[in-house]
Amino acid sequence: MKGIILAGGKGTRLYPITKAVSKQLLPVYDKPLIYYPLSTLMLAGIREILVISTKEAIESYQTLLGDGSDLGIEISYAIQENANGLAEAFIIGEEFVGDDCVCLALGDNVFYGNTFSDILAKSRRRAEQGGAVIFGYQVKDPTAYGVVEFDKNHVAISIEEKPEHPKSDFAVPGLYFYDNDVIEIAKHITPSARGELEITAVNNVYLEQKRLHVTTMRRGMTWYDTGNPEAMYEASSFVKYVQGAQGFYVACIEEVAYNRGFITKEQLLKLGREMETTEYGKYIISLAEDKQK
Repeated sequence: MKGIILAGGKGTRLYPITKAVSKQLLPVYDKPLIYYPLSTLMLAGIREILVISTKEAIESYQTLLGDGSDLGIEISYAIQENANGLAEAFIIGEEFVGDDCVCLALGDNVFYGNTFSDILAKSRRRAEQGGAVIFGYQVKDPTAYGVVEFDKNHVAISIEEKPEHPKSDFAVPGLYFYDNDVIEIAKHITPSARGELEITAVNNVYLEQKRLHVTTMRRGMTWYDTGNPEAMYEASSFVKYVQGAQGFYVACIEEVAYNRGFITKEQLLKLGREMETTEYGKYIISLAEDKQK
């Protein structure tokens, strides 16, 4: 399975902060926002990843992440010329995806939870068997989100965008697993009234085919869509609290790479020493040294 991070757009809901910098380069507490979706794909065992961004920002992502070899993964880059919708990611990434299944992670979504790795593994297996997997995150006020209704077998029945009378209390976060059919589906959907290739249109095709499955995120999982200043602040505060209270880091991509066997203990230590003057670097060094005991 391949992975795509969509880190494009102008981030207008965060103006004036994002007038000169891509949203996914902004910090969520102590690390760039893009580390969070990148760690999500790595937790899913995905090692070939395409980062899609604007032509103005792409070099900054290349400077930040390189080719991924330090993390034992492969990172490629592509440009989205205009904000033509989330589903365009599959058309831009067609050659990259090839004949594989694919996971799309939106660059501004933050997930955290003890069961997250298991949830990702289950969803990946489901998509590799055929069809698509979206997520349902239980929320207090579903009228503010895209809402999915599903049956007892977790097959989607309906998807509605900000419904006045929701049929469920499960919102749909920005993380999606698809079989290879998604590329042709994305090519043939009709642009929406705002001229974009909507991810909802892709999901509706799988829904009509009864091949859209829902993996639920219940108690113990946390999700932030960091599209506005308040959500960015809340996500940062949450990460600060978790790291301070529990002593381990959220979305530490070096730690994920080591735990997944992508890099060795020696490589982990080297990465930590490159940042040894920071608390982040000291944390990585401590992980490597603990493994040596």
